[in-house]
Amino acid sequence: MLGSVLLFETKRVFRNFPTVFFGLAFPIMMLMIFGGIYGNDPADEFGGMGTIDVSVPAYVGIVLAVTGLMSFPLGMVEYRSRSFLRRLRATPARPTAFLTGQILANGVICVIGVGLLIATGVFVYDLSSPEHPWAFAGLVVLAALSMFGIGLLIASIARSESTALVLANLIYFPMIFLTGATVPLEIMPDTMQNIANALPLTYAIDALKWAWLDTGGDDMTTSLLVTGGTVVVCAAVSIKWFRWE
Repeated sequence: MLGSVLLFETKRVFRNFPTVFFGLAFPIMMLMIFGGIYGNDPADEFGGMGTIDVSVPAYVGIVLAVTGLMSFPLGMVEYRSRSFLRRLRATPARPTAFLTGQILANGVICVIGVGLLIATGVFVYDLSSPEHPWAFAGLVVLAALSMFGIGLLIASIARSESTALVLANLIYFPMIFLTGATVPLEIMPDTMQNIANALPLTYAIDALKWAWLDTGGDDMTTSLLVTGGTVVVCAAVSIKWFRWE
């Protein structure tokens, strides 16, 4: 049953143009734009590292945010608001299978998006290899869970598709523009950096940068606590508030 649901959900996600564009194409476009302007030569403002070396682990946050904060919660709210999940109770299928299918299908977008982003960096801009590859892979999973946790919280709170869209946008855009996911925090003014410190994705990106560049290790405990805490808190609240119909 889960296999059929997963196949259905994967097809459905890949037919969603905004998810495919912003999850797969947009991060690569950002990489090409900034790479075309700055290249990947060592820069003083990045501690002697190249712009692309610093940007790739940050752009991973875009992929995770668009799937976890936009695609996943909007899909779940659409199912609930149209009474699709309620009708499943009269069939052998179960709503939990579609929840799992939604997570896994959007997870496929994450894997492909991250893979394409890294491949572009390697073949076009001679992207450096990650200093801690296994830690990087694990942190991508943890960061994705934090974004999906917030997405599930959105799906739990919103009772209509329009409400879910508003909530998702209110959270999504600050997350990608004020956390270093698109514009490096190193070049932001102090006010913007203070705002960034209140957003969970900032800490996930800091952790990803450590794993790739081996920088910022002194802040890893905070980054892990905030990212992991986001998963736990959002999951706990969502379990209490989420309704299938």
